[in-house]
Amino acid sequence: MRVLLVGFGVVGQSFAELINEEAGMLDHDFGLRPKIVGVVDRHGAAVSPEGLDVQKALGSKKKLGTLEGLGRDTYLEGKSALDVIKELECEVVVESTPTELTRGEPGISHIRAAMKEGRHVICTNKGPLALAMPALMELAHHNEVVFKFSGTVGGGTPVLDFAKKCLEGSRIRSISGILNGTSNFILSKMSTQGAEMKDALAEAQKLGYAEADPTYDIGGFDTACKLVITSNYVLGTSLSINDLDITGITGVSKKDIEAAKAKGKVIKLIGNVDKKAKVSPQEIDAAHPLNVSGTFNAILFDTYPAGEITLVGKGAGGKETASAVLRDLIEIRRSFAR
Repeated sequence: MRVLLVGFGVVGQSFAELINEEAGMLDHDFGLRPKIVGVVDRHGAAVSPEGLDVQKALGSKKKLGTLEGLGRDTYLEGKSALDVIKELECEVVVESTPTELTRGEPGISHIRAAMKEGRHVICTNKGPLALAMPALMELAHHNEVVFKFSGTVGGGTPVLDFAKKCLEGSRIRSISGILNGTSNFILSKMSTQGAEMKDALAEAQKLGYAEADPTYDIGGFDTACKLVITSNYVLGTSLSINDLDITGITGVSKKDIEAAKAKGKVIKLIGNVDKKAKVSPQEIDAAHPLNVSGTFNAILFDTYPAGEITLVGKGAGGKETASAVLRDLIEIRRSFAR
């Protein structure tokens, strides 16, 4: 199976490493022989119809910050992703460019172009799905291609597949979840160690959990993206991020944390879908199943007749998200055999 990687940051590189390491297992267990025939980053593209030297590509990216170490015959400086998507023969496009929530670009354009060319798409970029998921699902159906996005919610924890497959036969009445590890880390530090917000945020940035500009995480937007994707996929809604009421954790003070603790409660940033969808800091009982610490995520499905079911796991990370991309690739491979 020929694969084009659009975006070669942490997730793209982790995925390339993973399929290189697990080549024997993938062939033996699934009859899957993925071959990376193209990689595009913001500087240009490396293309080889016979398959790229993955180790050489990873080494070039690490040493030079670009793919030019692959040589002039392979590396095309300034080559755009849209051109490569249209020109390079492949079965699957993996879109893992950074999330952008104003217009969802360039991710939306990459996905649309791939689908129109008859390519299956695996997406880890939350922006296109948060803004235009119903339209992209319809475009995939129209072009008879598979559109997968397991890595957008829960990282390596199979949130979407769990709800869609393991809860078959149950009616999901509502969804609540802690879906952002950065915010959860900060609130956990404030609760367990009495840290101030600014100090907990500084530690999260030092450890690499938060970006230099943490607005996307602590402003609640990452949680909102994941809630939109989960609700649309699991409940069949047609939400976009613009439909949600979003409040981040920037207004949560040490005093608020202590007041909650005095009542046997904790404050968590929670996304809810019930009669309406929202993201906000909420008090929950200390014994509540959503009270997970550190960078863990937790999502609770209120179902009938099974009742409340909670899934807990790591919500992010290059290797974890790469494992979700691999699951999606295996699912696409299975679809060929049906």
